[in-house]
Amino acid sequence: MDSSSPQDDTPEQRAWTPRHNGHVSKVTAWPTTSFAESKRSPSAIALRAFLLGVTLGASLTLTVVLLQPPLNPLWRAPCFLAALSTFHLLEFYITARYNPTAATLSAFLLTGNGYAYNVAHSLALLECTLRNYVAPRYYTDWLRLQPFNAFLPADGGARIAWLTLGLTLLLGGQGVRTLAMAQAGTNFNHLVQSKKKHGHVLVTHGIYRWLRHPSYFGFFWWGLGTQVVMGNLICLVGYAVVLWRFFSLRIESRHSPVTQVSQQSCSCVPAHGNLTNPPASG
Repeated sequence: MDSSSPQDDTPEQRAWTPRHNGHVSKVTAWPTTSFAESKRSPSAIALRAFLLGVTLGASLTLTVVLLQPPLNPLWRAPCFLAALSTFHLLEFYITARYNPTAATLSAFLLTGNGYAYNVAHSLALLECTLRNYVAPRYYTDWLRLQPFNAFLPADGGARIAWLTLGLTLLLGGQGVRTLAMAQAGTNFNHLVQSKKKHGHVLVTHGIYRWLRHPSYFGFFWWGLGTQVVMGNLICLVGYAVVLWRFFSLRIESRHSPVTQVSQQSCSCVPAHGNLTNPPASG
């Protein structure tokens, strides 16, 4: 192994090049652009995952602490943050596990949903804080809806029933969305695809046999579940209206591209109409 710089090389080879038995070995050069700026940057992905994990752990811990007697109604705020952290972690993990080519920074969905997404969650935290801590009496008198005060009636059974409903919607919605992403595999993408991609196939097995857009279905009920758990009446209604309208418009506007992709993938569309999500299921 001669590692010295040869004197008879061309100018292009004058830079140090390792040799083995007289043959110049290829040296892979680093990319000219900073890898840290890449959408697949391991450091950027690791940092986001770490921060989400810290937020999840801290939120769960604070939730448990606030649930201890005397119960502090603000336990719902960190519980909401824990649900959000879990959602975004699973978005990236399931993408990386079942569709690794799409596992970029955007798969976390931290910024890809637009400012309205962040505003909605901020308003949910604000309503929870105002209702339970800043102005609970004013909030209740203004709404004139006693059942939503202190998370529904003072009666413990009713409170537990509503909390159970909220957790069922939250966990069930998260489970359906996660399952939909996993079963769609490489056919799932957070970005809407208007043209057929190589390898894309119509998904009709598993949960897609019963739901046409299971990831939309899951996110819709997950969103409502978070607000039931928090006891937010205003945001519950707001979430329902906004999410219903958003998904209705998205499904309608993406129907033609999905049909085109599906028809290119198989000879016919199943009679039950269970198309895969517009391979974007944001």
